[in-house]
Amino acid sequence: MMHLRLFCTFSLLLTLSGCGAGETAATATLQAEQAQQAQQQMEQLKQQIDQANAANTQRLQEAIDQAQ
Repeated sequence: MMHLRLFCTFSLLLTLSGCGAGETAATATLQAEQAQQAQQQMEQLKQQIDQANAANTQRLQEAIDQAQ
């Protein structure tokens, strides 16, 4: 959701601004923010995947233990 809002802001800024240094600086700032948010999202997803894998490993081990 945040990514979409940032993308819309970025698009609006590009549409409304003219050519020049101000546009370049604004674009660079927005791209840096987007890259930072993408990195945070990747870290969160990695944590969620790691948690899901740990839970599945535990369930598998419990099933193996019960089968013995």
